[in-house]
Amino acid sequence: MAQDGSSGGHRAFIGSFTAAGGPGLVTATVAPDGGALTLGATTDDVRDPSYLALSPDGDTLYAVSETAEGAVAAFRVGGERPELAGPPVPVDGSGPTHLGLYDGHVLTANYGSGSVTAVPLRPDGTLAAKASGLLQHTGSGPHDRRQRGPHAHQVQPDPSGRWVVSIDLGTDSVRVCALAAGVPVVHREIALRPGAGPRHLAFHPEGRHAYVVNELTPTVTVCRWDAARGSLKPLTEVPVLPGAPAGDAYPSGIVVSPDGRFVWTATRGEDVLSVLAVEGDALRLVGAVTCGGNWPRALAQRAGFLYVANERSGDVTWFAVDEATGLPRYDGSVPVPAASCVVFG
Repeated sequence: MAQDGSSGGHRAFIGSFTAAGGPGLVTATVAPDGGALTLGATTDDVRDPSYLALSPDGDTLYAVSETAEGAVAAFRVGGERPELAGPPVPVDGSGPTHLGLYDGHVLTANYGSGSVTAVPLRPDGTLAAKASGLLQHTGSGPHDRRQRGPHAHQVQPDPSGRWVVSIDLGTDSVRVCALAAGVPVVHREIALRPGAGPRHLAFHPEGRHAYVVNELTPTVTVCRWDAARGSLKPLTEVPVLPGAPAGDAYPSGIVVSPDGRFVWTATRGEDVLSVLAVEGDALRLVGAVTCGGNWPRALAQRAGFLYVANERSGDVTWFAVDEATGLPRYDGSVPVPAASCVVFG
């Protein structure tokens, strides 16, 4: 999929928080002989485009507007500067922080309201005028400040395309969902360890395992995934840091290598990238390196490189990955104030 950096293209799109001084949506080109980014045009037509996803044909880019009102927007990206393809569409939820493409719709994970919204796609890739349905999560967790109610943090299609999973930090659970007449419905809800605070999930390329990075504890939960049954089974929980954190330690992004040998995570506060080796139903922590900035909010990969959107230091860093060990080596950076994510096309 384009947003995981595996499409082999030479364009990049960077999201940022305009409320924190970010430029909005930023375009970049990727060096054909390496991983270096060169910044291009920007647009602030949408407030706080904190997460992005590219259409399969690469012509349309979708962005959440992570505001209290909450919206999703579509941009045409065939030219030098992204152009809005219609007005932003309200998602009927607050603080949308992630989105994914599934079954002819854009789905948003609304952190503030703890819900998932479906917005239909027209045949030309633009958004319908309004949402077709909303799934309201319910529940809470033991963390008094962060888990008083539901907080949907990610919505991610599974490799088979049959299901979409919704990860909720506030309820310590993953919901396996489908669409019924444009409305997200829960097929199965899987409980994770109370207080873990799940944030994002990444599937193994073989389609039989999934890895959930937990924000409230610096760990990854290894799960077995059964696409035929739409079932996720937690197996074990693995730390992503080599020792106890010195202070804040809030994991954010997670990606799996295309060959399935490694899992990488980013942790804010500690400001590190961790490398975990895949060993059957388990993961083994190989090591951790500095992320090259401060507060790594998101992690992406493309063609042997890892890219990190460092929110507080205001830059995007990239790392060449050692094929044998999976360890990243710092290779460069570009300045993007309040950077929040990077996707490739």
